[in-house]
Amino acid sequence: MVEKRGVGTVLTHVALILGIGLLCFPLYLTFVGSTHTSRDVLSVPMPLLPGDQMVRNYTVALTSGVGVGVAKMLANSMVMALGIAVGKIAISMLSAYAIVYFRFPFRMAAFWAIFMTLMLPVEVRIVPTFEVVASLNMLNSYTGLILPLIASATATFLFRQFFLTVPDELVEAARVDGAGPMRFFKDILLPLSRTNMAALFVILFIYGWNQYLWPLLITTRGDMNTIVMGLGQMIPSADDYGDWPVTMAAATLAIVPPVAVVIFMQRLFIKGLVESEK
Repeated sequence: MVEKRGVGTVLTHVALILGIGLLCFPLYLTFVGSTHTSRDVLSVPMPLLPGDQMVRNYTVALTSGVGVGVAKMLANSMVMALGIAVGKIAISMLSAYAIVYFRFPFRMAAFWAIFMTLMLPVEVRIVPTFEVVASLNMLNSYTGLILPLIASATATFLFRQFFLTVPDELVEAARVDGAGPMRFFKDILLPLSRTNMAALFVILFIYGWNQYLWPLLITTRGDMNTIVMGLGQMIPSADDYGDWPVTMAAATLAIVPPVAVVIFMQRLFIKGLVESEK
């Protein structure tokens, strides 16, 4: 069967190409700006082709930045994003597993209490959370950056809904074979949840990578700055021209890890959103 390609198909592709161009053009300008001098970046019109200052600008960004090099800030952001993503998935899977497969008093009340936290934005609970973190001496630490953010009502809800679709016959077969609760979780539920975990990992990694307010509150040392905080400090204010090429180099480097995660896990991410493996 030969597919007919009409004017509508052509217009659709043109619209998609234009949309991609609008999204990618600012990123391209950021990269181009990171390869020129400050005078070139501030000139009108700004150059649209890469310059010859790429090595210098990226070296300064990685080693100097705002007192602390971008390399250190990237490492902090990577630890925070990975810790939040892995922690959220682990806690959410275990809580959803307990709610679905164990019968204990107030089970559904516990679930709805978790679910209702979706209505509470981070800003509402950020003051008491900061008080708890400060009282436990977790300021300026990776534990303080990660631990308060690893609870996720959304991930718990999604895993609960997935576990409810697992056939009861599979549970009975595992029980007949002598599988205990943890063996059933490890050998059956974990492999079945692989694509769901991948989809959530991508979303939660980017969520952790883009955190700004929480790291800004609990870190006072420069060596604990995340890349998002560093970019905010590198942007000049008032009459200060700043070093825009170095700032753009830092912004370009900040884009690389989340984009790499999306590209690397693209296939599993799409499968986790559109289908269930059972």
